[in-house]
Amino acid sequence: MLLPGLSRRPDWLPETAMVLCAGRGTRLAPITDNLPKPMVPVGEVPILARTLEHLKNAGVKRVVINTHYLSDYVARYVERRKDPSITVIHEDTVLETGGGVKNALPHLGDEPFFVINGDSVWLDGMRNALHRFADTWDAEKMDIQLLLYPFARVLGWHGYGDYTMDEIGRLTSRDEARVAPYAYMGVSIVHPRVFADAPDGAFSMRKLYDRAEEQARLFGALHDGLWYHISTPADLERANQRFAAGHLADVPFF
Repeated sequence: MLLPGLSRRPDWLPETAMVLCAGRGTRLAPITDNLPKPMVPVGEVPILARTLEHLKNAGVKRVVINTHYLSDYVARYVERRKDPSITVIHEDTVLETGGGVKNALPHLGDEPFFVINGDSVWLDGMRNALHRFADTWDAEKMDIQLLLYPFARVLGWHGYGDYTMDEIGRLTSRDEARVAPYAYMGVSIVHPRVFADAPDGAFSMRKLYDRAEEQARLFGALHDGLWYHISTPADLERANQRFAAGHLADVPFF
């Protein structure tokens, strides 16, 4: 049984979420040669199914999914789901992450919304992760908030981290000459005002993160559960071993 307060719904929660499913997932080849990355099973459950369950359990009412590569796989899966309400937008031309979200803005509304990468795999900690994340959102001082994970706990990732965070949660990108303590999980809350003068066509959400950082309006919050970074076949095998073993720490890192 959860302790009192740990299962409570936050006072405010985004009603809408965007799940990014248009990418090709080239680093996960050959697995993604014939299967879009969001439909790749992790722990015998497709990544997209896990994400949609998280959103449903959190109480998000509407989900928008963009597709491009092998889009029929995603469309057929979504047709079988009843909850939450899902809109699929097919991109004839790849718009990247930022362009994909901007293209979907008519379906996302005027309030802040979740943006979730189609390959992010996480398990809740003591409380629903999306509830915990939404509790830290402050539209007065934030334009974008990123969900972060301690870099030292990311299994098999050989990078150098993404961000440092100050005592109030404000983020600074990693300096090229340094290691940053936190990795971005691919889960964010975004206010639609950041797209007011965004470029047309294809562009990365990183462009908007950097601008929010320059304006001191990029913030972060730490995830207290587990997160699996899945980029390569080795990452996938490692995650599947961990799921099969109940996420025990003594399963080899490779």
